[in-house]
Amino acid sequence: MSLPVSDPTAILARDGGPKAVQAPAPTSYQHGPQEIGEEEIAAVTAALRSRNLFRFFKSADQSPTAQLEARFAELTGVPYALAVNSGTSALICGMVGLGVAPGDEVLVPAYTYIATAAAALAIGAFPVVVEVDASLTMDPADLERKITPRSRLVVPVHMRGTPCRMDAIMDVAKRHGLVVLEDCAQANGGSYKGRPLGAWGDAGAFSLQQFKIITAGEGGIVTTASREVFERAACWHDSAYAFWKEKEGLSILPFLGENYRMSELNGALGLAQLGKRDRIVARLRAIKRRLLAQLADEPGLPVQEVPDPAGDCAVSLVLLLPNSERVAAFAAALRAEGAQAGSVFDKALPDRHIYYHWDYVMEQRTPFANGYPWRNGPQPCEVRYTRDSCPRTIAILQRCVVLPLTQVMTDAHVDDCAVAIRKVHAALLAGRL
Repeated sequence: MSLPVSDPTAILARDGGPKAVQAPAPTSYQHGPQEIGEEEIAAVTAALRSRNLFRFFKSADQSPTAQLEARFAELTGVPYALAVNSGTSALICGMVGLGVAPGDEVLVPAYTYIATAAAALAIGAFPVVVEVDASLTMDPADLERKITPRSRLVVPVHMRGTPCRMDAIMDVAKRHGLVVLEDCAQANGGSYKGRPLGAWGDAGAFSLQQFKIITAGEGGIVTTASREVFERAACWHDSAYAFWKEKEGLSILPFLGENYRMSELNGALGLAQLGKRDRIVARLRAIKRRLLAQLADEPGLPVQEVPDPAGDCAVSLVLLLPNSERVAAFAAALRAEGAQAGSVFDKALPDRHIYYHWDYVMEQRTPFANGYPWRNGPQPCEVRYTRDSCPRTIAILQRCVVLPLTQVMTDAHVDDCAVAIRKVHAALLAGRL
């Protein structure tokens, strides 16, 4: 396209000018589902043909779920991985594995899916909401400010595939005697300073749900370097786990649990997808690098701070405008140019990834008539939940414009999106937006 992208007089598409994006756009911005092909079909078909969809009472080489666990542990660089039926289940099992108990406080970021907080509530613990910084991940300084004598666990969330500042978070946790569970639901395949995400904390929790980098349809993984944490999580994920493993034995005394097992159908699909994960992430990183390179000399265009660009999963490009006033108009202008874009925070649109819209947390709702865990638990809740408790997070999210990235984007489409961003940004600077 010959459009002079830095020309402040260039007419926006919304105002009748030519669209910047001419190359065909992706039909979907999902990652794993777009990769489903003959490998996944063959794997799931083989599991069906086995007529044995229960993952225990068979050798590891006969169980795709066991193979998924082994391969996932290898890629994460830890000795143990436990397959479960969802990312939320992975968080719950990870918390039990790490010894979190009813009445404990669990520190979670203000920008994460509600499941992170819900997992703590599911075992009777109380989420404490921590500010995020310009990386859109947990702010280590506010984390330290929010610690109380009842704090037990820190859950840093690698939101939008962006690695948290894990060295700083681990330092805070160590100095205060806290354990760490990484929420890697949106960051499968990411790393921080060369170490895979899910291997920094005392445990990690991954999601294999439909909208993640790879999918098992539904599913999750717990990772850890500790045998005790693994066995505790495994006992919780299956109330009969100790009986299925009776011949192998456990190093801990078994206890009651739930049923969060993964079936062999999900295991087969997840294993096939895992073989494609690193290729997907590598292409996403290449796309983001290409986009950023073309925006590098754009004056005053702020992008999300990424603590480790090499480890970023690159599932989106986030622009942080100077203020919130023109965010909606900026995103709408990009869409008019043919680029997929949206804003993040809106009081009227309840995005459950933002603490402000965690209604049942803010209002302390419970399914139990006696008010548990908020009331009648082993410890009364001392956390106060208000929608203005993390003003810095809201101020940051109000400034965000997000462009989702997908591995099937062509270079031509990426280049056109860069033209669109520069064109709209020039209009913003010229006061025409």
